[in-house]
Amino acid sequence: MMICHATRGLAAAVLLLMSAAAPAQEYEKIDEMVAIVDEGVILRSELEEAMRAIEAQFQARGERLPPRPVLEEQVLERLISQQVQLQRAESTGVRVSDQQVDRALDDVAQQNNLSLGQLREALEREGGNFNEFREDVRDQLIISRLHQRIVESMQEPTDTEVDLLLESDSFEADEYNLSQIALRLPPNATPSQAREIQQRVEAVMLDLKGGMPFASAAVNHSDSADALDGGLVGWRNLNTMPRELADQLRGLEAGQISEPVVVSGTVMIVRVNERRPRGEIIVDELQARHILIRPSELMSAERARELAEELHARLERGAEFAELAREYSDDARSANIGGLLDWFPEGAYGEAIQQICDSLEPGQYSQPFQGPQGWHILKLEGVRQANRTVEALRAEARNLLMEQRADQEIETMLRQFRDEAFVEKLL
Repeated sequence: MMICHATRGLAAAVLLLMSAAAPAQEYEKIDEMVAIVDEGVILRSELEEAMRAIEAQFQARGERLPPRPVLEEQVLERLISQQVQLQRAESTGVRVSDQQVDRALDDVAQQNNLSLGQLREALEREGGNFNEFREDVRDQLIISRLHQRIVESMQEPTDTEVDLLLESDSFEADEYNLSQIALRLPPNATPSQAREIQQRVEAVMLDLKGGMPFASAAVNHSDSADALDGGLVGWRNLNTMPRELADQLRGLEAGQISEPVVVSGTVMIVRVNERRPRGEIIVDELQARHILIRPSELMSAERARELAEELHARLERGAEFAELAREYSDDARSANIGGLLDWFPEGAYGEAIQQICDSLEPGQYSQPFQGPQGWHILKLEGVRQANRTVEALRAEARNLLMEQRADQEIETMLRQFRDEAFVEKLL
């Protein structure tokens, strides 16, 4: 399934890097500096490589390129911004390990239905350098970490801001049943491959305008795994989609088809099959009590187990669970209220606790069991169904506000970094 929540970040960046890889033999003249950025430099080869990537993207979308001097200036400014961010990240202690880079490369390979070895072969077949690509991925991870630090310093939206968004037209409360046609831009896309994608997009749109059913067009054209299902994605909410795609779909009614849009290295054409108001969100909730015996310097792991077993024996003899929790539990948050874990959704305390809850009937308590924090005894007090539609909508609105605020905050900080840096353009 191509439609997902990840609207920005590393995935899109590394796909751009893959399209930027170019045959080394094209550089026959000696490199020259095109900009100085504090202690670093940007070379002509870096600029030309980035220019080719942008040109391939324009061609894939069927858009006309701006005049070369304008494009060159814009691309150079992007490279300067990247250099400034990398230097700022280094000076503030942002680091990325080799293992983290390896995981990111694995993700890139999987997104392109390749193994890591096949990804390397694809890059090298086109003349790219895998080690250079690896360092580019490291740079994007570092920049992503820098952005995350900026976001973590932000204030969360207030309840008033959430209320205003929920009442506005920009918050989409409807759900959409969607089908998609996804045309992937190939790794290390050449200009000819970009033109081929544009021709495929035109062929899809021509078939659709000629009356071909969307499902048939998906079977004939789509690169997505759901192609044989007619591209059916199912019910989705626009607030959880990439912004560029959500903007295309917002306002479309059942039977309408979006214009082609590029999302993370894939050209998307999406049909709205149905549209409906969001249904209620009903969840199962549990109420429980627990006793935690935590090993410490004063209590060995063996003694913690023995004490848990002694408390269980006292429960068997009729002792009150709440009273034992108040006296013995090491969970500071719940001990003074009799070990009460008030109504919580399934899975809130992890899979192990949930499995114990699932094995009990209301009023029953468990055998002592060991968890990461120590030994537990759990009593299930009750089970109920709760309507959490309002809470879910508010959480969604709050996340949307955070994303919007993050974009603004990052943009503001990047301008500040740029203003503070010494930059000299040599073009």
